[in-house]
Amino acid sequence: MENVKYLCKDTFAVIGKAGQGAADNSQTWILPLWEDANSNFSEIADIIRKSGNGAPFGVWGAMNDEDESNKRWGKIGKYMAGCEADIDVQPPVGWSKWVIPAQTYLVVRCTSSEYAEIFGKITSDPNIEIVATVHERYPEPGNPDIMELYFPIAEGMPSVKPVVGR
Repeated sequence: MENVKYLCKDTFAVIGKAGQGAADNSQTWILPLWEDANSNFSEIADIIRKSGNGAPFGVWGAMNDEDESNKRWGKIGKYMAGCEADIDVQPPVGWSKWVIPAQTYLVVRCTSSEYAEIFGKITSDPNIEIVATVHERYPEPGNPDIMELYFPIAEGMPSVKPVVGR
C-alpha cells in the first residue's frame, strides 16, 4: 500500500463541534458538524495550533466511542469536526474539547473516494491490531478530499533507552 507511514504522536487536544449517531448512517449526522464548525471557525481561530503560514496546523475528524474512552465505534459513534489545540486551551461556549492520548499510528494518506476501501483493508487485516479509535486528519485545510487516516497501533509513546558508554 502506498502513502503509508508510522507516526508517534504525543497527547493533543481537538476543539470542535461534536455529535453522535448511528455508525451505519454516519454521514447524515457528521456532515452537519463540519458545516457548523466551518461556518463558526472564527470563534476558535485564535486558540488553535497554526502552521508557519498561519493556516490551522491540524484539521481533524476525531472519533470516539459512546463513553468517550478512546475505543472504536460500536453501533453508536461520536465524531468531532475541529482543529488541533494545546491541551490546556478552553473551548468557547458551544464548542467541545477532546484530549487524544499519546499513541503510535499507522497513517495512510488517501482521497475521500478511497476512504472506504482503505479503511476496510486496514481494519480487516489480521496482522494489524488497532488499539483505539481511528481519526481523520485533513493536511490541506480547505481541501476535504485529501485526508490521512490515523490508525492507532500502540498506546503511549515508545520509550527509548539511552546508550550507556562503550
